[in-house]
Amino acid sequence: MEKLQTAKPVTAIQAVRGMNDVLPADSPKWEFFEETVTRVARQYGYRNMRAPVVEHTPLFVRSIGEVTDIVEKEMYSFEDKLNGEKLTLRPELTAGLVRAAVEANLTYNGPVRIYTLGEVFRHERPQKGRYRQFNQFDVECFGFDGPDVDAEIMIMTARIWRALGIDDVRLEINSLGNADERAAYRAKLIAHYEAHLDALDDEAKRRLHSNPMRILDSKVASVIEVNKTAPNLLDSLEAESRTHFEELQRLLTGAGVAFVVNPRIVRGMDYYNRTAFEFVTERFGSPLTVCGGGRYDGLFEQLGGKPTPAIGFGMGVERVLMMLADRSHLAPLDAYVVHAGDAARTAAGRLAESLRDSSLAVAQHAGGGSFKSQMKKADASGARFALILGDNEATAGTVAVKPLRNAAGEPIQGEQAIISSSTVAAYLRQS
Repeated sequence: MEKLQTAKPVTAIQAVRGMNDVLPADSPKWEFFEETVTRVARQYGYRNMRAPVVEHTPLFVRSIGEVTDIVEKEMYSFEDKLNGEKLTLRPELTAGLVRAAVEANLTYNGPVRIYTLGEVFRHERPQKGRYRQFNQFDVECFGFDGPDVDAEIMIMTARIWRALGIDDVRLEINSLGNADERAAYRAKLIAHYEAHLDALDDEAKRRLHSNPMRILDSKVASVIEVNKTAPNLLDSLEAESRTHFEELQRLLTGAGVAFVVNPRIVRGMDYYNRTAFEFVTERFGSPLTVCGGGRYDGLFEQLGGKPTPAIGFGMGVERVLMMLADRSHLAPLDAYVVHAGDAARTAAGRLAESLRDSSLAVAQHAGGGSFKSQMKKADASGARFALILGDNEATAGTVAVKPLRNAAGEPIQGEQAIISSSTVAAYLRQS
């Protein structure tokens, strides 16, 4: 007798570590964030722009810098098996946007203001608020060289925090000067660290001659002590850069945007110059940067374009979402349509479509079941009202309306009303 073979259990495939799903219960926060930031950006005259997730690897090596953690350790790079091209999943948004602007000659008719939302990828150790695939809201201004647009994007970001209901962030600003000023400062910094070599960890020593300004960002206790007496970049600024930075401060003060000058702010990419800024929160204990950016006047030339001043910022969406209150009540269904009977099913479909034509959010029950079981699903849907139809209501052109929640999304025990199908939309809006 032939022995029956037992089927092997199928192993479930899980998400890649550090790359997370956004489930329906979590989506209201995302939608609230996205709707808020895009609305505010449009209020300031910014227009949406989108660039590919995959770019040629040299784009990021050239723009970010070879001696950076991103290029050395964190990029997801691979070779295209079809043509041998070296490609990379974008680790940040600015370089791709500038590449697209150069390719399309975007600033031919003058400066432009743009914003974008999208995924970025870095091979880091996943932790709360920092993932291998994460999202950024990015704002970029191409072709503006004065401190007025520097102030504008910080003022706009302050408005975004108010619109999101976040009030525990502070703005920190600095000036990185121009290339010559940074070179002079770099020499002073190297001399300072060479005098304190014993206090430097291996990472700081590795960066000493390649990227010494990144040592100012160190979280190692002994290096933090050395940084307390490190030379100040602001002392190396000459007249033009100093005037730019002072005017930025005057504009922020005039707009009522509070800030502190933090001479230890540096940027992780080589392309930054002059203005650098961060919005920082201490809600989670140690300081956490939730938005950072600055001016990068040389990047267009670096990528083969014409000299073009520019400034922008990136906002970490997941970090900001950690600061938002629950938003599940912001996008409820207006109604859930319960029905039983052939005539009722047809009438329910027509009713649901007519309500959607009136810009109401309506779910129609599918899959059959008793009125009792359907009402349980109506309640679980979070809808404010259950609309109940049987064949009798369908024939009479009426609907039973049962309130389930008040305007704040709290469950209620409301009285059921029988109304004409033609007045349901008006009834829901008024209730």
